Amino acid sequence: MPATNLPAEFPTVALFGPTAVGKTSIAIRLAEEIGAEIVNIDSVQLYRKLDIGSAKPTLAERSRVVHHLVDILDPDEPMDAAKFAQLARRAMMHVRGKGKNVILAGGTGLYLDAVLKGVAEAPSANPAIRQFLREVMERHGPSMLRSYLEEVDPKAAAKIHPNDRFRTIRALEVALETGRPISWWWQAHPRPRQSRALLVGLTRSREELYRRIEQRVDDMLEAGFIGEVEELLTQGYSPELKPLQTLGYRHIIKYLSGEWDLDLAVSMLKRDTRRFAKRQLTWFKGYSGARWFHAGRLSEAPSIWTEIIGAR
Repeated sequence: MPATNLPAEFPTVALFGPTAVGKTSIAIRLAEEIGAEIVNIDSVQLYRKLDIGSAKPTLAERSRVVHHLVDILDPDEPMDAAKFAQLARRAMMHVRGKGKNVILAGGTGLYLDAVLKGVAEAPSANPAIRQFLREVMERHGPSMLRSYLEEVDPKAAAKIHPNDRFRTIRALEVALETGRPISWWWQAHPRPRQSRALLVGLTRSREELYRRIEQRVDDMLEAGFIGEVEELLTQGYSPELKPLQTLGYRHIIKYLSGEWDLDLAVSMLKRDTRRFAKRQLTWFKGYSGARWFHAGRLSEAPSIWTEIIGAR
């Protein structure tokens, strides 16, 4: 039922939380209440053919509410945070131009940051350096790269959370590529103007979230996840492509290549998904001013919007 207590100048709503917390159903209900369209903030749902493993909204769900930035790329097309921010802001302007409100929904904190805070100008990714740093991390652990970052760029190390592996690698990549620390780029090329948004975080107890993660993995397999990955490889997509190295896809590839048996692949997928959810929560907890809700209780509320604006 549409909400009746909407402000004249409606804010962008950013709805975020860890994987399997229940973002999709809440975002759709909220969009129906406030007359909004959803701009996807999930880095894997951008890609066509990656449906089951990305927990992409179904066609039935997308028929209820218009979703933007879903199925816009082939698996071998590149994407980065700066380009994503441009596309997302363009989509937001398009939605506003139709007289609709905007919900940013997803779990990719880097992309949400890029949309809300902008992206400082810096060199494009260097795949060779990035792969080298990832191999160092896998071989020696994240503490080695963290120590190196503290040595070459203490300003960046002070801003980047010790558990934020992506940004640690990115900072070292820029330093190695350009000979200048990424903190220099931040100062020389500041981020563009920030976008204002009502920040809504979803959470559940650890035990509940972990049960949902276990169930999601089982449901993905029952829905044909292995066949989805097999079809991608049959169509000639390299297993080294960035989207095929994401959570779930890389695990099934290891099974299909014979490196792991199925039980090990499933066990590792569940374990890594739990760890990923924990990292997501660490990232999102850094959002000052966010309003946090138990996803189960919020989804049971007669009006999600009324529940959100009633929180103080």
